[in-house]
Amino acid sequence: MPIPELMAGWQRFRGGRFREQRELIDRITREGQQPRVLMIACCDSRVDPAILFDCDPGDIFVVRNVANLVPPYEETGRYHGTSAALEFAVVVLGVQHVVVLGHSQCGGIGALMRGDGETTPPMRFLPLWVALGQEARTVALAASGLEPAARVDLCSRLAIRLSLRNLMTFRGVRDRVEKGRLQLHGWFVDVRQGELSMLDEAVGRFVPLGCGAPGGPGDRGVGGDAAPQAAGS
Repeated sequence: MPIPELMAGWQRFRGGRFREQRELIDRITREGQQPRVLMIACCDSRVDPAILFDCDPGDIFVVRNVANLVPPYEETGRYHGTSAALEFAVVVLGVQHVVVLGHSQCGGIGALMRGDGETTPPMRFLPLWVALGQEARTVALAASGLEPAARVDLCSRLAIRLSLRNLMTFRGVRDRVEKGRLQLHGWFVDVRQGELSMLDEAVGRFVPLGCGAPGGPGDRGVGGDAAPQAAGS
């Protein structure tokens, strides 16, 4: 989408949704944002959470990075964009839910699965970042009988589980979860099929939304795999 089309979109927003939701916008600018959900999503242009879940301004606090990965808690580095946003959402905004949202055909997970640290063209930062999902990659590579695309999607689901475990290495998150003030969720979007699956910890698999009870006819066994242990947990 070229810049002129973005500008035209801005004009449509100003003349449409901005006017239609002026009361809401006035309220959230006057009172401040009060989202109840933090969503950790991928940078991929096809999976914008606000569009996927038909949200209004102020509904969700969104963090986007390559492959929707959550690093484990650590203090040795200098730049912690995802960790800083997580801390702000949980400690300051007081969100009640944290959703790690993965998706099919993820380029970041694809780079992780290739695993040789080489990219074309060469990139310095991408291989270092996606290496956070190395444990998920190991489990996905051990699965038998999968086509390459299915193996990447399997790794994506495993990486969601790894990120959920990494979330619990943050004291502010862990304390609130243990006190029942915060809930963690793992969701996976199949972009092509337009399907959403949610991790059911009780059965250890992703269950398609609205397709029956876990373990029933609607459970296709998506991602019913051993979850890797998170680094630092």
